Amino acid sequence: MDPVNSAVETLLQGTNTLFILLGAIMVFAMHAGFAFLEVGTVRHKNQVNALIKIMTDFAVSCLCYFFIGYLIAYDTTFYASAATLAENNGYELIKFFFLMTFAAAIPAIVSGGIAERAKFYPFLIASGLIVGVVYPFFEGIIWNGNYGFQGWLEASFGAGFHDFAGSIVVHGMGGWLALVAVVLLGSRDGRYKNGKLNAFAPSNIPFLALGAWILSIGWFGFNVMSAQTVDGISGLVAMNSLMAMVGGILTAMWFGKNDPGFIHNGPLAGLVAVCAGSDIMHPIGSLVVGGIAGLLFVWLFTVMQNKSKVDDVLGVWPLHGVCGAWGAIAAGIFGTEALGGLGGVSLVSQLIGTGLGIVIAIVGGVIVYGGVKQIAGLRLSQEDEYKGADLAIHRIGSTNSDNG
Repeated sequence: MDPVNSAVETLLQGTNTLFILLGAIMVFAMHAGFAFLEVGTVRHKNQVNALIKIMTDFAVSCLCYFFIGYLIAYDTTFYASAATLAENNGYELIKFFFLMTFAAAIPAIVSGGIAERAKFYPFLIASGLIVGVVYPFFEGIIWNGNYGFQGWLEASFGAGFHDFAGSIVVHGMGGWLALVAVVLLGSRDGRYKNGKLNAFAPSNIPFLALGAWILSIGWFGFNVMSAQTVDGISGLVAMNSLMAMVGGILTAMWFGKNDPGFIHNGPLAGLVAVCAGSDIMHPIGSLVVGGIAGLLFVWLFTVMQNKSKVDDVLGVWPLHGVCGAWGAIAAGIFGTEALGGLGGVSLVSQLIGTGLGIVIAIVGGVIVYGGVKQIAGLRLSQEDEYKGADLAIHRIGSTNSDNG
């Protein structure tokens, strides 16, 4: 290779590594968003616990994905020498970092649903099992072509399952896993009295809003950097993410009757939904997809709390589970050339892939959370729940007044 070509190749490798590193850092920052969204939503006596769960779940997720999950998903390990790992500017290591931040989002999503009454260590163990086994099993099927599922869809219906940035692979998986955990836990004490909802108001709207802003900003790394290389970057992904976010905000504002909780979750609903088809849809189509997602979140969260009595504290099942499923299916509708998209998608494949993700999440959740419940229990005692997870688990409150 002549010196010019060698220099260009080195520059490209370094640029790709920097590109995906920036994406990894942006998605890593989103975990602060998960934390503050939960801190602002839960009652004051559970704020410390919300912060601790997101931090420790991230650490456990990193180890489990490094030693087990990445092998299951991509048949890759990191037991080679440091010299080998450093080849191509260490791109493969940074790729792991990027995908690991996706994997760690699963327990961060679940954390919001189980808040205020979950034991600490049992759920930490469950997070490790989810990120180490359940999530990478489905991730590998969709993003690495494992077990021939994508090949079968393409041969049968003309296209594989398309999920560019994880509407169902990440968010749908997290939302449906959370639903299983929430059902197994049961509702918080005092949540329903005489068959009627006893509303627990968010403890801190500014923190809730901060969490939503951090997540929304980081999401552009989540979506755009899913290209993983500079030559794959697309302004279409960024614009579609923006339009879906705006659509989610406006419908959540309108149908949520100006409620700040709905308004700040609206952009997240839109962004969850647009992940799958952000690289192929038209911006107007993305606006519609995000707008429908905002409506779905408001409607389902309201119904869930008032009718079903499923106590999903942050509404992670409607936000991530349902909006994620909607987004994956919508990619097969609005991604078609007939509706202004780039094409190359099959609605049937999107339906089948979405269904598979939901089934794996539910079955995996029942096995993991059900097993942990039988062995160690999932729920705090009534006394500890009344005291609050901060004092019961961490022996400290969020302010001096909480500590006596």
